[in-house]
Amino acid sequence: MVREEKVLLVGDNPFHGISHLSQERSRVRGDAPTNPEFAAKLIGISVENGADGFMFSVSEKTLSILRVLREGGVVNGLRLYAIVPYAYGYVRLAGEVGGVPGLAKRVIKEISLSGNFSAMAMGLKGLLKADLEDLVKTYLAYEISRVRSSAGKSANLESVMLHQLVTDMCLGLGLDWFFRLYVDFMAKSGLRPGFNTGNFCLLVRRLREWGVDLGEVLVAAPFNRVGFQMVPSREDCEKALADLPGPNVFAISVLAAGYLKPVEAVEYVAGLPNIRGVAVGVSKERHARETFRLFREKLV
Repeated sequence: MVREEKVLLVGDNPFHGISHLSQERSRVRGDAPTNPEFAAKLIGISVENGADGFMFSVSEKTLSILRVLREGGVVNGLRLYAIVPYAYGYVRLAGEVGGVPGLAKRVIKEISLSGNFSAMAMGLKGLLKADLEDLVKTYLAYEISRVRSSAGKSANLESVMLHQLVTDMCLGLGLDWFFRLYVDFMAKSGLRPGFNTGNFCLLVRRLREWGVDLGEVLVAAPFNRVGFQMVPSREDCEKALADLPGPNVFAISVLAAGYLKPVEAVEYVAGLPNIRGVAVGVSKERHARETFRLFREKLV
């Protein structure tokens, strides 16, 4: 049996980093990972050393990084896995503009300014009919257009995933219609539907119950040797992973927030079934070189 080569992705967590005193000198030099130019440089170095693409929450920060990559030609053929919404950014914005009503008005305004007429039409229809499904589709179309506009035509947007907060909240509320709507909309948009989750076992179980084809969706979930963020346990997550119909899971949090060394992380992930790829964040040039060389060598 031929083993499929794993997809290696640069994660965006360091690019959304909180400013600490220890980072101040880096920011002055311009080599902090929160600087879009330096972040783009890290992605470029990662690609040179084995990375295939970029997994990121859609925000002004990451869209700026995509624009830098496009201008530098690095984005050509880059495999993109976008996560929406950038929940923390929208929570912050809601506080600034007067809660959910103000947030909705801001998003509709941005959609109108974007010139995405199909999204505008869906949004207007949703507002007039108070149709939640149309509003969801409007938002998703808007985020897709933002990514494609920033990355350009040379990039390969493969999937748009639901953010962990949204996925897990909708799981908890049992909103099966939302998952079906999302999967159907992404499929019609020519994109692979995906879910970023902190509750892998429950997601797999619910999707089966709701008749969602697990072979047609991607999942990004924590997998690491120490069971960090693996709910309810490492053993349960590994069992659910083994029961999947094929390799459609991206392992995240593989370094367990820095507790594990890359060599420890890759040895564990390499032994798991049904892993499609890995997303790893890097904050320094040396980290980018060493981490992706190691993962490319060990993950085949």
